[in-house]
Amino acid sequence: MYAEPGTIKKILQETGDTWAVVGLSNNKQRAAYGVAEVLRRYGKRVVPVHPKGEAVGGEQGYASLADVPFPVDVVDVFVRSELAGAVADEAVAVGAKAVWFQLGVVDEEAYERTRAAGLDMVMDRCPAIELKSLGYR
Repeated sequence: MYAEPGTIKKILQETGDTWAVVGLSNNKQRAAYGVAEVLRRYGKRVVPVHPKGEAVGGEQGYASLADVPFPVDVVDVFVRSELAGAVADEAVAVGAKAVWFQLGVVDEEAYERTRAAGLDMVMDRCPAIELKSLGYR
């Protein structure tokens, strides 16, 4: 229900190429770093959003979604489930088109609010894995 194949495909192929990755830092041991690399390889612009606001992969970082000075298409969320709902609400507030909660990140109420606001949303999935399942190599 929270990862409908049509929604996954739409977000990855049609929603847009500017992805804000919330929780992305220069820590190469973190899953967010690896997923960001895969997204870049598939032509996505990856904008790091982390309290430190550090640049990652040559892209300027921002402390919050509200600080990003240009439109974001997809917000990819790498924070604990109890913090993810606030990020989804911020994604709605900044005009994102879709929200993607990573593997293990689930907040059913945030899903309902985000969908009610008109955004596409996927929970508990990884775009790097889904890209490969769609035949991207």
